[in-house]
Amino acid sequence: MLLAIDLSNTGVKFGLYDSREMKARWRVATVRDKTADEYAMTLSALCKHAQFTLNDIDDVIISSVVPQLTPTMQEMSRIYIHREAIVVSHKSQLGMRLLVDNPWETGTDRILSVFAAKQIYSTPAIIIQFGTATSFDVASPEGDFLGGVIAPGMGISAEALAQAASRLYQVEWIAPPVTLGKNTKHTMQSGIIYGHAAMVEGIVARLRREFSGGADAVVIAHGGLTDIVASVTECIQIRAPYLLLDGLQRAYEKLR
Repeated sequence: MLLAIDLSNTGVKFGLYDSREMKARWRVATVRDKTADEYAMTLSALCKHAQFTLNDIDDVIISSVVPQLTPTMQEMSRIYIHREAIVVSHKSQLGMRLLVDNPWETGTDRILSVFAAKQIYSTPAIIIQFGTATSFDVASPEGDFLGGVIAPGMGISAEALAQAASRLYQVEWIAPPVTLGKNTKHTMQSGIIYGHAAMVEGIVARLRREFSGGADAVVIAHGGLTDIVASVTECIQIRAPYLLLDGLQRAYEKLR
């Protein structure tokens, strides 16, 4: 089986695949000073709970936007799984071009978003990732990476609002019944959720106008906050919660 590891700023996602079938998936918090031994013990316990062992893993592929943790995961793979992990980067031969000014600056999560859209869904596409940041990645009709947009994530925006304004506070992320709030809680929820949805709609509309095939682009969303935003906008056509893990599995097929 294949172990796919997606390292993001807030979470480490593990996906266990038998061919293209996801057999198990887990998410743990990103802890930058955690050792390879500690991550191995965590992974071993998760596998055991799903009735697997580390010995069932035949290969490992990694996507990382946390550079200091990449060697840790490589070490874990080498020592505990006895495999040299494949690490996806801008140099990986995935059959797509990175049509941006500085390809080496492009996060592997963004590369995989476009690659997965091409392999699993269709292109042209606009892929939105709702995480620490809200990023928009654009795939051309041919499946090449054209660039995109990175905006502050909903969580960052909400925390900044509560911290900077002495009379405001953290609120539960539930959309209020209407946009027009009548109390502090509803006005903040409206601004955070409907405001972010409006930003998404505006960026998608602008992107559609700015690249060839944009009018026909499918809008795909993934990341932890997808369901919250998708519930209040119609511009998201596909919710793909495991897009990056599935993209890693397809990348493994391409690179192995």
